[in-house]
Amino acid sequence: MQSVALINYGSGNLRSAEKALLRVAEEKSQIVVTDDPDVIAVADRIVLPGVGAFAACMAALEARPGVAEAMTEAVHARGAPFLGICVGMQLLASRGLEFGETPGLDWIGGSVRRLEPTDPAIKIPHMGWNSLTGVADHPVFAGLKDGQTVYFTHSFAFFPRDGADVAAYVEHGERFPAAVASGNVAGVQFHPEKSQAVGHDLLARFLEWRP
Repeated sequence: MQSVALINYGSGNLRSAEKALLRVAEEKSQIVVTDDPDVIAVADRIVLPGVGAFAACMAALEARPGVAEAMTEAVHARGAPFLGICVGMQLLASRGLEFGETPGLDWIGGSVRRLEPTDPAIKIPHMGWNSLTGVADHPVFAGLKDGQTVYFTHSFAFFPRDGADVAAYVEHGERFPAAVASGNVAGVQFHPEKSQAVGHDLLARFLEWRP
């Protein structure tokens, strides 16, 4: 049975992510909620949840001794598949531009900045269901398609330097990435744990992904 380390660093969506992963894991995966570097370093897969401000989430992650280093060991040294959710995806960036500039994990080059709709009628935060466009041909996103609706709640978005790292887009006042993928690393700005059947299908595909 494969182990899936769901990183516990105080994120508000930790338990909802755990519940969704347990629902799709069946008997093939053991979901382990942990901030133990020894457990994370040897995990078969890693999921990083996240809600809130980039700087606060990065600080919370770094406050867990050895966790970021263990994630790097598992993902980059061993090639363990990784999924970031919402701010967990944003932390993949080189930097976040919220309340100043904060360095990120820098696993996928780019910046996280505030959404800036040109139409004042467009409300920020971006909350609710919205349609995906430009969905990439990628194993984790194989069940998604243009026009598929998923659930968002955020005010900032991750803009990779290389457009090839974008796996799907969404539009809310402006067009921005809804998902990213590079090698064995993937991330979604939306919440699969709140996106009903389509989100659960995505999590199930992540658990089967062999990059």
